[in-house]
Amino acid sequence: MTSPSNSTPGMDEMSDAERGCGERLRDARLKAGLRQEDVAARLKMPLRVVQSLEAEDWSCLGAPVFVRGQLRSYGRLLGLTTAPMLAVSGVASVEPTRLFSRSHVPQSQHVLEHAARRLVYVVLTAALVLPVWLATRSGGSPVQSDAPTVPLDAPAASIPAAGDTTGAISRQPPMVASLAPLLARPAGPPALALHFTQDSWLQANAADGRVLEQGVVAAGQRRHFAAGQVSRIVLGNAQGVEVRLAAADVDLTPYQRANVARFTVSSDGSLATAPH
Repeated sequence: MTSPSNSTPGMDEMSDAERGCGERLRDARLKAGLRQEDVAARLKMPLRVVQSLEAEDWSCLGAPVFVRGQLRSYGRLLGLTTAPMLAVSGVASVEPTRLFSRSHVPQSQHVLEHAARRLVYVVLTAALVLPVWLATRSGGSPVQSDAPTVPLDAPAASIPAAGDTTGAISRQPPMVASLAPLLARPAGPPALALHFTQDSWLQANAADGRVLEQGVVAAGQRRHFAAGQVSRIVLGNAQGVEVRLAAADVDLTPYQRANVARFTVSSDGSLATAPH
């Protein structure tokens, strides 16, 4: 006779579902034959971060967005499906920060500004065209003169002297007015471009220390900063952000620590590691 099994059906699946994310990471790492030091070297994160992830000690890992990013990186390295692991981690997902415009211009103001610009254009056009039209009118009408007509083959003695303006006809050089509007020089490409392939934290500061933007940016969004607009950038979950400077890809490795990149942008467009 076959002895009955000590485990009931579905026990293995239930125990696997109840395992924490730290235990799943540790078991997958051991199956892959990796040490914690190997994982830290491959992910370029401190050993204490790897140990805290396996121990599910989130207290020393910073904000929830950083914890979720580090769990996602660890899981991908070991070939794990990250969604179930993040679900059992207990780390709350972070909603993207909603940005609201602080300056709202009413529609009526837009209409008035547009009408004012058209009025200025009409006034300037009239100021240029009216003198040309008057000059054309005065130059096109014949001038009555009592002086006799001088034929073209008359001798020089019969031609009125230079000081005698009796038979002279006033002629003015034609005036040409250009009414073509000046074309504005197109703005150059943004000096710094950020493409967020994953949910990531962004803090951008201007040269005077003002915070231009701070919060979580959802995957798929982009940010562009013109030259001189931003002086300091902090990126959480830096591996989920593609950075381009003057249309060239930027390697964040020199500015990255524990999946957080900090760098400054100088006035000449060069990058440097930002202090913590």
